[in-house]
Amino acid sequence: MADSCSIEQAVEQALARLPTHIHLGLPLGLGKPNAFVNALYARMRDLPERRLTIYTALTLGRPPLGDGLQRRFLEPFIERVFGDYEELDYLADLRSDTLAPNIRVEQFFMQPGSLLNSAAAQQDYVSSNYSHAARDINAKGLNLIAQLVAESPERPGYLSLSCNPDITLDLMPLVARRRAAGETILVLGQVHAELPYMPGAAELEQDAFDLLIDVPERRRLFSTPNMPVTAQDHFIGLHASTLVRDEGTLQIGIGAMGDAVSAALLARQGDNAGYRAVLDELDLTPWQKLIDQEGGTESFGQGLYGCSEMFVSGLLALAEAGVVRRPVDEQGTLVHGGFFLGPQAFYQRLREMPLERRGQFSMCAISYINELYGQEKLKRRQRRHARFINTVFSVTLLGAGIADQLEDGRVLSGVGGQYNFVAQGHALENARSILLLRSWRESGGEVSSNLLWEYGHCTIPRHLRDIVITEYGIADLRGQTDSEVIARLLAISDSRFQASLMERAKEAGKLPRDFRLEARYTDNTPDRLEAIRRRHPRLFPEYPLGSDFTAEERDLLRALNWLKSKFKLSEALELGKAALEAPDPQAYPAHLARMGLEQPQGLKEDLYQRLLLAGLQATR
Repeated sequence: MADSCSIEQAVEQALARLPTHIHLGLPLGLGKPNAFVNALYARMRDLPERRLTIYTALTLGRPPLGDGLQRRFLEPFIERVFGDYEELDYLADLRSDTLAPNIRVEQFFMQPGSLLNSAAAQQDYVSSNYSHAARDINAKGLNLIAQLVAESPERPGYLSLSCNPDITLDLMPLVARRRAAGETILVLGQVHAELPYMPGAAELEQDAFDLLIDVPERRRLFSTPNMPVTAQDHFIGLHASTLVRDEGTLQIGIGAMGDAVSAALLARQGDNAGYRAVLDELDLTPWQKLIDQEGGTESFGQGLYGCSEMFVSGLLALAEAGVVRRPVDEQGTLVHGGFFLGPQAFYQRLREMPLERRGQFSMCAISYINELYGQEKLKRRQRRHARFINTVFSVTLLGAGIADQLEDGRVLSGVGGQYNFVAQGHALENARSILLLRSWRESGGEVSSNLLWEYGHCTIPRHLRDIVITEYGIADLRGQTDSEVIARLLAISDSRFQASLMERAKEAGKLPRDFRLEARYTDNTPDRLEAIRRRHPRLFPEYPLGSDFTAEERDLLRALNWLKSKFKLSEALELGKAALEAPDPQAYPAHLARMGLEQPQGLKEDLYQRLLLAGLQATR
């Protein structure tokens, strides 16, 4: 049996039993035992003769409060939602580049955009596919695995890896072989009272752990509140939903575009008449043949199976609505997932679910989900008509996708499992890889295209191009010539940028000089889509999967995002113009009270009030 111990005793055991250099492996995301990690980290900082290397991914932290209006909005919200969540101390040191000389943190995936300016994080980033992470970490000399676990009175003698069996289950056989050769490797679990107990593959007998901190941790689990889904995202989700085939397989990711896909599939099932009415207005004629071959717009008769590295709240919502209901084994598994992360309500729904029902959501090794090798016949049988839906922030006109890194080499997030799913989209019969893309963005009043002629980096090379979807439509790129790929991507780009993009392609000799876009593609404008949205408001909920924000906070967030998109703080004249056009404060008393601006003190707070009122009026 595992040795039961306190956090302090676990630290002492690790220091006593492991060599001078501790190689600590932590799960990505939610499953890190923060209290233990902080205690070990503090001790190692005071032991310069020893070394600590942490191997992990997706180190989660509260968003920085920032200044001004952002701080006024975030501070009470973060206090309410994150409560007493214990932050990882090494994250603060990473952000400030103050890690002790004897400590390193190697990550293969980062919280998106959070460590762009950390030299230590950027220099010690490891570009590795999610499915290769266990192999690569083990090769570094891993000698301590530590993670949160769940316990259940219904399963005495067992612990569940719950939210993170993904890499740990792949590491266990590697660790066993090294132990057999005489190496000392410790496996530590820390019980968390709020972590849902997930039965099945995620379960391990207690004696699989060497150390068990069994006084349950009761501080808040980290959560990711649902963010607003814009009209732009909803139209992307609507187009994507038409390519999902009944009796098929679905992979979706976290974020607003993933939520938009879930919302569209929920509408396809629960409000099929309204769903089809929106599609009729969008005019899917150019892609109807593809939709007929690969997907459909009818409600789901047989249902879907979820095979997703991340078990997101959208998949749970789809299962609760009867969209995800195709069992793939004798245990009745509806979803295979490698890890989960989401809002607090998502964790609560899992905790309250009967254990048997919870077992239909099988948390398992990432190698099972992200690769075909190993039980390949079974996986091919389960993953019929698979649709692997992922997001990118840019696509080149030749079909390369960019999702993880900037041109200058700085990593936003990481490749994670994106390549794995793109590869499966090509390797599985009747499967497709689908990349979702917002065709344009606005920042500081400047509007730019996310479809580019060229970019100094790619995540998915153009020889793996398949399907790209924007709010304006679908581009089927598989097996097409370069000129046809360019033409199809131009057809789903925003019309404000089509002429300049087309000219670049012609200058490079990749399009004929007399090439012209068909007229139907030259009205790709936000105004056209907004008119459709206004006629079908029921199909465009701002928070289709629920929200942690109050009604006033939802209005405020919309206004703050509008201000951020429209103005640069250095542009005082534009800011002044917006402030002058703001409505009377009596129009939004509750919103001003929430931001502490009902009675502004001084010129700065007066400007904050006027800007906020302008944003509220513009986004009401």
